[in-house]
Amino acid sequence: MLALKTVLAAHDRLGTLIFDEIDANVGGRLGDTLGQKLAALGQTHQVICVTHLPQVASYARHQWTIRKVRRGKRTVTSIQLLADAERVEELASMLRGESRGETTRKEAAAMLAAARESW
Repeated sequence: MLALKTVLAAHDRLGTLIFDEIDANVGGRLGDTLGQKLAALGQTHQVICVTHLPQVASYARHQWTIRKVRRGKRTVTSIQLLADAERVEELASMLRGESRGETTRKEAAAMLAAARESW
């Protein structure tokens, strides 16, 4: 899908490309490559990508977190732009969930730093 949208975007005037869970059934190694490709596409288009893979999320120039909370009979969705420190925490959470620790935070910070070098 990414390859198809990339080719079509080069010949279309679409300014924004949206990918929803493009990382389904993708592991960490391929996720890193996918993140690089999305970041490259972001050089010429606005790319919005919903992902659960930290390797993909680390390549984003801006990262938001989306949370759903049940309040009574309603589900409320919130979205929040993350600052740098919050990004490291969110990436660590994506890597290890609630069991994240300092080692996971260091790995998340390293992922973010490596991705930024490709910008």
